Amino acid sequence: MSHQYADPAQRPLPMIRGERVYLRAAERDDIPIFVRWFNDAETTSYISMRSPLNIEMEEAWFERTVAQQGKDGYFFVICRLDDDRPIGTIGLFALDLVNGKAGMGITIGQKQLWGQGYGSDALNALVDFGFGALRLERIWLEVYDFNARGRRSYEKCGFTLEGTERHAAYRDGRHIDVQVMSILRGEWEKLQRKRSWDYRTTDGGD
Repeated sequence: MSHQYADPAQRPLPMIRGERVYLRAAERDDIPIFVRWFNDAETTSYISMRSPLNIEMEEAWFERTVAQQGKDGYFFVICRLDDDRPIGTIGLFALDLVNGKAGMGITIGQKQLWGQGYGSDALNALVDFGFGALRLERIWLEVYDFNARGRRSYEKCGFTLEGTERHAAYRDGRHIDVQVMSILRGEWEKLQRKRSWDYRTTDGGD
């Protein structure tokens, strides 16, 4: 990948990062790995995708996403700090700067890294970006009722369950409930952890 650096010292200091990951813009050469991630049945069981995709479909999506970056949302690739390896995607959508709110979505595409805290770390970085750079008041997400692992991660990052949309999604021949969670600016401000910008020093802030 074009973002992997033989010498870590050559990597620009990440603008948006957590303890173990950083977020960067998507590049065209990410498209093949996106296709691999989002053609995996287990990975896509937790998101709203319904059918397989190919390179051409993802290229068309990429063009639309680049054109809309910063307008109705932000899309980022999650990369590990230790080796610059892309491991997933995360972003804000339905961006409403008038009312100060946005939806959030995340996928860890490298399944062998599930349950190791990378998703929570990336989510913390994105939340910092939303509240610290965009002046948002509320960030919300939706999680399928069977995704207990995801809900635990969101709760760890300060999200609160707002309610349940009964039978709001249709998956695998049945309707399932969708849980709505959110975090408000005041709740984020009370979190006792480093913020993304606390790492903006040459020593990494660690």
